[in-house]
Amino acid sequence: MISVFICEDNAVQRKQLEAVVYSYIVAKDCDLEVALSTSDPIKLLTHLEQNPKQNSLYILDVDLQHEIDGIVLASKIREHDIHGKVVFVTAHDELSYLTFRYKVEALDYIIKDDSGNTVKKLWECLDFVYDKYQNNAHSLSFQKNDFYQVKTNFGVRNIPIDEVLFFESSKISHKLILHTKTSRIEFYGTLSDVINAHPNLYRSHKSFVINVKNIRAIYKSEQQVEMVNGEVALVTVKKIKGLLDAMDAAENPKR
Repeated sequence: MISVFICEDNAVQRKQLEAVVYSYIVAKDCDLEVALSTSDPIKLLTHLEQNPKQNSLYILDVDLQHEIDGIVLASKIREHDIHGKVVFVTAHDELSYLTFRYKVEALDYIIKDDSGNTVKKLWECLDFVYDKYQNNAHSLSFQKNDFYQVKTNFGVRNIPIDEVLFFESSKISHKLILHTKTSRIEFYGTLSDVINAHPNLYRSHKSFVINVKNIRAIYKSEQQVEMVNGEVALVTVKKIKGLLDAMDAAENPKR
């Protein structure tokens, strides 16, 4: 899943940006989330320090009414997410040259207006980022004896991917529970990070990532997935078709 971060000091305009992203998510039924929407650049940077993200999308205003403006913020974001995509949405077209001075490499510099151009260009940016995310995910290649590495208080464990049933969000913040065929392992992490670890992993629910190779049955009416050992994970109605497609792709990788 791609995390989207918004930093805009104007509350009304911030809500408008959120609405554009949410409408895109609904229209495309895609794996994006608004991870944080704020007026405070310090809050965004603190969040990245505590919750490392990679390849996220950052939608920033330039004038944030703060000692850290949007362009400086973007340069600091680069320290945490070097491959993240930055989009400026601002009324200050005269400041665009600063993106070169700070070597921000912005994906786009969108000028706010009332013509609908802002929404159109932001959708184009979302399309670009999501298409690249999908292409990268599909280009990965793994062998049957691949391992998923888990760091716990007792050290590092390499779990064969064939043994993985599903990952589940823990009740403890920023923790996950890995269900294998023979055990459960709790560790720090996010489902957004897990989903890119292997092509056989599919996010079926906001709290579950499933190994599609270890599914025994899908119960649509109950919105449940039974794994090969009898354990049960959840799947939303919207995700069932995608789950079936993922199962087919795992069984027929050359198709």
